[in-house]
Amino acid sequence: MTGGNQRSRKIVGWEVHEREGVELAAVLIRQAVLAEGCTLRPLVLHADNGSPMKGATMKTTMEKLGITASYSRPRVINDNPFSEALFRTCKYRQDWPRKGFATKADAQSWVKSFVGWYNCDHLHSAIRFVTPDARHTGHDRATLANRASLYANARTQNPQRWSGKTRNWQPAGPVWLNPKTENSAPEIRDAA
Repeated sequence: MTGGNQRSRKIVGWEVHEREGVELAAVLIRQAVLAEGCTLRPLVLHADNGSPMKGATMKTTMEKLGITASYSRPRVINDNPFSEALFRTCKYRQDWPRKGFATKADAQSWVKSFVGWYNCDHLHSAIRFVTPDARHTGHDRATLANRASLYANARTQNPQRWSGKTRNWQPAGPVWLNPKTENSAPEIRDAA
């Protein structure tokens, strides 16, 4: 489960179970919301189209917590692009076990390690190459301001090296799952 303030991409809750289940998913959602202390903020859960994520228990839990569900883009067969991007990052790690996990404990250990790396070390391209944790806590702003200053100074000192503007180091703005077009109503958005 990812989320947090300003579309941080931080994984705020995770579990490994031997089976999928609506009840298990609902418990995870409740734990993550309470742990993050975000019961009074509007939340969006980006999930795949699996039955545990769409079951009545899950829908009731999300409704009670004030969470808006976001599953997939209209008229597109792929699951949610946010979830898919996270799963791709996970599966392309060099230490991803190609033959699966021997035990549930092995899977839990691997996921715990992955979440630590993803949240605290992974420089995420969608949020201007800062870590999800830095974005989540607001520490990205100082990092991005330092980068902007560094690039501006480098361009001033060596202008022939630059053919155009420097990279945009402003904090990433809102993320739209289904961008509004001229003829459509706005769709689910994460505020940034």
